[in-house]
Amino acid sequence: MEAKLKAALELSVVKSKGSKSGGCISEGKVFETENGDIFVKVNSEAKADVMFEGELEGLKEVKKTNTVRVPTPIKVVDLKSSGYCLVMEYIEMSGLSKYAEQLGEQLARMHLFNINLQASGSSINKSNQDEQPVYVDKFGFHTTTCCGYIPLVNSWKDDWVEFYAQQRLDHQIKLLTSSYGDRELTELWSELSLKIPSFFEGIEIKPSLLHGDLWSGNAAETKKEPVIFDAAVFYGHSEFELSIADMFGGFPRSFYNAYHNILPKEANFDKRKDLYKLFHCLNHWNHFGGGYRSSSLSIMRRLLKNL
Repeated sequence: MEAKLKAALELSVVKSKGSKSGGCISEGKVFETENGDIFVKVNSEAKADVMFEGELEGLKEVKKTNTVRVPTPIKVVDLKSSGYCLVMEYIEMSGLSKYAEQLGEQLARMHLFNINLQASGSSINKSNQDEQPVYVDKFGFHTTTCCGYIPLVNSWKDDWVEFYAQQRLDHQIKLLTSSYGDRELTELWSELSLKIPSFFEGIEIKPSLLHGDLWSGNAAETKKEPVIFDAAVFYGHSEFELSIADMFGGFPRSFYNAYHNILPKEANFDKRKDLYKLFHCLNHWNHFGGGYRSSSLSIMRRLLKNL
């Protein structure tokens, strides 16, 4: 691998410093170079290039906001028979603790970044992504990103409710139907899909740049600031970000308080939070199997009951 990294990155020194966590589905490695240490995520799956190219573009998009620190992405490298890797800046990190409140503030400002650009009067649904940020007036992303290893359908849509129902929930349910043929899932979805617009009555939704998979395992801190990583970026409703935030251990109360001091909750926030959690439960069902069936169906029943 060292030789391939040297050639791809035009480096003369690439020396292994050992392994680090690369998330749930990839392997992580750290290398010393003449330009500083790099972190390399490696995956041997056939479509790992799609996953890593999406992550690279997402990190670039977050970095342009200058709101919250992410590792600087460098390059996706084809390792031939060994798969692909994503090369990025190596950051020495520890578990998020004293900077949880700061992360809540920074995340809210990241969510407001695109909305605040609207005043400039310029908008895109496609652009040269290396240019200065301009207001994005649609929901989606300019390339495929992945939540885990499953590609997200990021085609641009004007309407968030349509985008979320079709390109997030329905897409996951079709994958599950293909794999499991679950009759109860199909029946609940046929009923819930008709009710989704009612969860959004009375609120205006503008596209926010989202990390997309911000659970506690994808956040940490340096000695100076919080850091987020392993992103599944797209432009969507800011509330979607908080749906997975309190799953799998969650974040401290200070994180939420700081976030909502900048972006207060709107009417029926908790019901929509459940609707957004449904995506993550379905996505985990698709990734990890039937252990997530019960939680997925329970959310669907609860959403229908509480309408």
